[in-house]
Amino acid sequence: MGIKTKIALGTVVGVVVIGGLASLGDDQAADTAKGGDTSNSAPASGGDKAEKAEADPAQEKPKATQAEQFKAFVEENGTPKEKEAASHVTKVQGAEKQNDLLDTADIYTDYTGGVMGEGSGPAKLLASSFADWKQSENGLVTVYDADGELLGNGEF
Repeated sequence: MGIKTKIALGTVVGVVVIGGLASLGDDQAADTAKGGDTSNSAPASGGDKAEKAEADPAQEKPKATQAEQFKAFVEENGTPKEKEAASHVTKVQGAEKQNDLLDTADIYTDYTGGVMGEGSGPAKLLASSFADWKQSENGLVTVYDADGELLGNGEF
């Protein structure tokens, strides 16, 4: 390796290391600005026990699953046919975190027979209901039967 190549490589490595260290410092500064504690030591006072006691009742309540949330939405806002289709939903995945770049969600049902079975019509209703429930710039929801076979899909 020539001297110019070594200098260029050393410069690139130096910039990467400095950039990495700078970003760590920015995260810590952002946490501190938000009021977060960035220290790794245990709290010296017992004041945190009162805060934990207040937070515990909220943590004890079980959070509804994505399938339960979806069914509740359809029950409140759906047509009778959509409500019937939603009663066959067993699981929903991918509905919580979205970034509008490539959002995907899956709806699992207890229908059987794949695309040629009884669930292909209700799958379109479920995809449409999901689009009413969640919005994305570039989302795709896929509906599956009990055996994991594709029933249908739609944009949301």
